[in-house]
Amino acid sequence: MNDTQHGHLLLADIAGYTSYVAATELTHSQEILTELLELIIERFKPLMTISKIEGDAIFAYAPELKIPRGETILELIEATYVAFRGRRDAVHRRTTCTCNACRNIPNLDLKFIAHHGEYFVQSIAGTKELVGSDVNLIHRLLKNHVIESTGWHAYALFTEQSLSHLEAQPAGLFEQRERYEHLGEVRTLSMDLHARYQELMDARRVLVTAEEAHQIFDHEYRAAPQIIWEWFNDPHKRSQWMTSEIVPILRVRGRISAGARNHCVHGRNQVVVEDVLDIRPIEYYTVRHTPQGTSASLLLTFNFTPTDSGGTRVRLLVKAQLPFAPNWFKHIFCRIVTRVQLLKLWRLEKIDELIQASVS
Repeated sequence: MNDTQHGHLLLADIAGYTSYVAATELTHSQEILTELLELIIERFKPLMTISKIEGDAIFAYAPELKIPRGETILELIEATYVAFRGRRDAVHRRTTCTCNACRNIPNLDLKFIAHHGEYFVQSIAGTKELVGSDVNLIHRLLKNHVIESTGWHAYALFTEQSLSHLEAQPAGLFEQRERYEHLGEVRTLSMDLHARYQELMDARRVLVTAEEAHQIFDHEYRAAPQIIWEWFNDPHKRSQWMTSEIVPILRVRGRISAGARNHCVHGRNQVVVEDVLDIRPIEYYTVRHTPQGTSASLLLTFNFTPTDSGGTRVRLLVKAQLPFAPNWFKHIFCRIVTRVQLLKLWRLEKIDELIQASVS
């Protein structure tokens, strides 16, 4: 007998696939689609289990205990879409082929269906299959009326149940009700991924560069960037490897985005105010650390880069902001303060130990 599980269900579907294949040379179209599907799998795999590759779609799931911070699903969708657009456009730019498949690459796009519900894994003749009415529902939701109602060809559709578990409410969602035989009416809320992509591309970049940094640290982890990102952004997980408590104070529409604020509480009455200045999920983020009651602060940019071994290189670039202080003093101040943080407060090496313990 199979135990029923609860968790996140996610479908990524390459939009325009059917017409693309029908109008192009099969050899080249399959090569291009394979590359794009492999990219999606690569992005999903560290956080979710790939249940099935369904032609032009990837179906994945994750028990809710594996992804306790609901905003992770939103970040995963956005980061995957940004990567998809980057890869699709790069493939188009680098090709010199004039066949229909290569000319029509820009017509391919990506949509997501996100749901949260019950399922169980059924094993038949050595093949594992995810089953349950919620599994049926997310597949039925691929046939919806978002394009007819909005004209959007790239979107993320969330069921009401899914959004309630994300603990975040993205702006500009389009609400619609879909009805399916035997499943009834489903309230859905959809996000325009073209608009969100443009918003991410146009956002003001706040980055400490290597040239202006007063201190630079590098640390490598065995886990993939999607996993390490969680340990740096989930307040509960951060509190496990930092000798301080991370207290969320302000969120922008429930999200860790520019304008969000945390308090890092060290011991009694020692509070560092952390303001999020810029963030691009699973790539980098920049924060300002200001000890409460002072005018001195540090700008910190954390970059997350995949390594060839499947791990993550985290590069921390630090810049001191001290009114009227000369640059040489900022270097010394930054070196002293960050050494204290990294040696006494930030136990960076402990993250690998905690990840290993969580999967043991």
